[in-house]
Amino acid sequence: MASSTESLRSQVSNQGSTPLETLVSHLLASKRSLSSINFVYRANELVTATRSSLETSVITSARTEFLRSGIDSQVQILTRVRKNTEDVAREGAAEFKAVIRDLDTAEKRLRETLNLLRETMVEASLRPEEEGKRSLLDFVDETGVAGLMARIKASIDTASGAHDEFSETNMAFDEDVQSVKNLLATKKPKQEDISADGVWETRSPIPEILHDMEEHAKDMADNLESLVRHFDLCVTAIKHTEGGGDAAQRIAGELPEGVDIGQDGANAPAVPIGEDERREMMEVLEKDASQVEDVVIEIKEHIVEMEAQHDLMTAYTDQLVDEHANTTSAFKLLEDIGLRLPGYIAQSHVFVMRWDDEKAKIEERMDELEELRVFYDGFLRAYDNLLIEIGRRKALETRMEKVAQDAMARIHQLYEDDVEERESFKKAQGDFLPVDIWPGLMAGPLQYEILPVGSGAGKVPDVSKSVILQAIRRVDGKES
Repeated sequence: MASSTESLRSQVSNQGSTPLETLVSHLLASKRSLSSINFVYRANELVTATRSSLETSVITSARTEFLRSGIDSQVQILTRVRKNTEDVAREGAAEFKAVIRDLDTAEKRLRETLNLLRETMVEASLRPEEEGKRSLLDFVDETGVAGLMARIKASIDTASGAHDEFSETNMAFDEDVQSVKNLLATKKPKQEDISADGVWETRSPIPEILHDMEEHAKDMADNLESLVRHFDLCVTAIKHTEGGGDAAQRIAGELPEGVDIGQDGANAPAVPIGEDERREMMEVLEKDASQVEDVVIEIKEHIVEMEAQHDLMTAYTDQLVDEHANTTSAFKLLEDIGLRLPGYIAQSHVFVMRWDDEKAKIEERMDELEELRVFYDGFLRAYDNLLIEIGRRKALETRMEKVAQDAMARIHQLYEDDVEERESFKKAQGDFLPVDIWPGLMAGPLQYEILPVGSGAGKVPDVSKSVILQAIRRVDGKES
């Protein structure tokens, strides 16, 4: 076709600038414009593909929505179950923290009491001389405290382990539920990528795209038809120009596939027309020739717009396919979760039973801890009362010794008086009384002694008054 055109141009050039050269130029331009039929073919393909995508998208969307409606209700149930297990875990954690807080308080109070026992030294006068200094803590068996704390720690470790296991199970449960939600949360096409008015955010854009494409295709077909008419007019004009019959046949002989202007008509001789009719045809031809390029550009603009719309449609359908695939995956995952769900629920019950058991043990041992503290605190109080008792006994012992001393002085005085009276009696009556009349006549008076009875342990030790006064203040302060 290129070689034929070049020879034709050479022939026309040799003839100089003639109307035939202009007509040939219009005919060549018109012939080139007919290649726009390929755009029309492409437009038809796009319309067909869009129509098929519309049918597919309707089916895919229906299937997806059907699955989602069932999945959504199941996810709501799973979410409620998950919330219940989370509530159990949260309540258990709060109770565990409260128990630990109470335990720390109880242990602190016990340690404070033990420290008081350690700081309170036993009065040296109460202990053997060879014994070194001892505190009240030396008289306490601390192994009981250590053993009790070890048992409490074991229960705490067991409870903590149960809570950790339950937390891991809840985390796995949460990941399962979240995975389903993530699969369902398919990202919708962005508004700016599809429609400026936001209409396609709530419904499929394909029907509107298909309508636009059909309009574009119709306009392109109309434009192509006008180009074909213009080409036919160019052929007719050349055929009615001297020397143009051969040129018309050669140029119109090879046209783009699918373009049919009636080849027999192109090869047939021109029908004679009048000069006025020919001039009118030339005016129309010149006017149309100036618009050929604009028509081709318009066809290209149409196909560009259709390609862009097809890309949007493809993105949307791909999104539907991805959403359906994700929804199907979510459904399969939901089936797997259904198999694991009894285990998640059972783990919640196991945790509650284990925690209640360990909590009861911890609280029982905390009561024992408090009993120990009360006992040790009673020991402190008893020691202070012991010091007060020693002060009381010492005061009474002193009084008793004073009474004994006074009595011995009185007895001694009575003894001396008796001895003097007996001597006076012997002087006055002794000469007259035989000695054997009463064996005790010449005996001296009986003597008396007042002595402490009992072992030396009964001796009250000496404790300074300041120590006793401090003990009294402590006891009064505790009792108040």
